[in-house]
Amino acid sequence: MKANDCYFFVDESGDPTFYDKRGNLIVGEQGCSKILLLGFIKTDDPARLRSHVQQFQQFVVNKPEYQQIPSLAKTKKALHAKNDVAQIRDSFFEEIATMEFSAQFVVARKVEKVFRNNFQAQETQFYHHLISVLFQNNLHLHHKNHIYFAQRGSSTRQEPLNSAINEAVTRFEQKNNRIMQNQRQIYAQTPSAEPCLSIIDYMNWAVQRAFIYREIRYIDMVRSKISLIFDLYDTKAREREKFYDRKNSFELNKIAPL
Repeated sequence: MKANDCYFFVDESGDPTFYDKRGNLIVGEQGCSKILLLGFIKTDDPARLRSHVQQFQQFVVNKPEYQQIPSLAKTKKALHAKNDVAQIRDSFFEEIATMEFSAQFVVARKVEKVFRNNFQAQETQFYHHLISVLFQNNLHLHHKNHIYFAQRGSSTRQEPLNSAINEAVTRFEQKNNRIMQNQRQIYAQTPSAEPCLSIIDYMNWAVQRAFIYREIRYIDMVRSKISLIFDLYDTKAREREKFYDRKNSFELNKIAPL
């Protein structure tokens, strides 16, 4: 029997950029990531997660020993792995390990040949494909899906994201020869207004650190929350080995260097 409602909180790490304004390949250069990573956490009780995050946030911003930390002003607005100091970051990872949710990720290595051949060198097509891959095996499991995306800049991107989610539905229907009748609602929200987005921000950061810096200790702290990491364009791995789950645990010696 399908659960009535499921809540997804989605964020990205990295960017879909391959070229500068002159058309030069800049992947891996300063300001241009080697990967684009998309992930979500899913829960049937977002209120509990929100309360957990807010209580932790209030605790750390009121600690006397943190008051002189310059980044504390940003932490007061929202917990963010890149901005928070190491003490707060490690503490929040420990806190995340006690929360109830599951997380999934799709990691796209930025391979120029794939970008040109599969996506006609269009960043939007590349990004939307990853969204569809991320969601294609999840939306049919629940009667109603509430999908929250971290808002970036002034644009909510809601219409393009709707298209990407619809593509995920189409992929599922074609693969399984069935029509999906589940309801879906998509919301764009800021981390300061939606505390659950801080959790996926941290989870993405942990996965990104493993791929880019070969540092796995943060994944180890929250490993029990991760149900899937899909290393989409690891060309050296066989197809099944690109999926890291409960049966095929994610380890650094299994993934090809970037």
